[in-house]
Amino acid sequence: MSDIWSLFDKIKKTEKVSGPPEYIIVGLGNPGKDYEKTRHNTGFMAMDKISDMAGVHIDRLKYKALTSVCEFGGKSVLLMKPQTYMNLSGEAVFAAMDFYKIPLDKVIVIYDDTTLEVGKMRIRKKGSAGGHNGIKSIIACCGGDEFPRIKVGIGKKPEGWDLADWVLGKYSEDDLKVLEGMYEKSAEAAKLIMAGKTDEAMNKFN
Repeated sequence: MSDIWSLFDKIKKTEKVSGPPEYIIVGLGNPGKDYEKTRHNTGFMAMDKISDMAGVHIDRLKYKALTSVCEFGGKSVLLMKPQTYMNLSGEAVFAAMDFYKIPLDKVIVIYDDTTLEVGKMRIRKKGSAGGHNGIKSIIACCGGDEFPRIKVGIGKKPEGWDLADWVLGKYSEDDLKVLEGMYEKSAEAAKLIMAGKTDEAMNKFN
């Protein structure tokens, strides 16, 4: 019986959506089983938490991404997990922006950051790519860097490691437990940003 009520609750959540999306929340990562639970897929894992909270599945292939339109934080939102591979993430983001006529400052990007330790998060209103290829692609394809981003720490590259090996390596079980709480915080931060409270989100989580 509990399963029935859980399904009913999810249906109610999706029924709240009215009109086209006002915002895009996109988590960056690489598609495919080989990349699951890797550091570079931190954005995808954050999106899984957000979709769970919204009661939807990000499983509709559109705009070179897996997508779902839902109500989240009182807004109609397009959730996205680009399927282009990290270096071409901007192609998916631009396609969705162009279709829905969503301005760049209403695109919230969640992604991994090697300058932050696991369990740390940083929110920025805009800025350079900082060496992140997914962000480089979004800036190049979408014509600017003035979009809010939520950076989730994955830990600094150990001495002697190649950066690609580090970001494509899998998380330990201990790190995954820590990150579960970070994904909830990233969802809360996204809600604050959509409510026009980016400074509050920065003060709370940075």
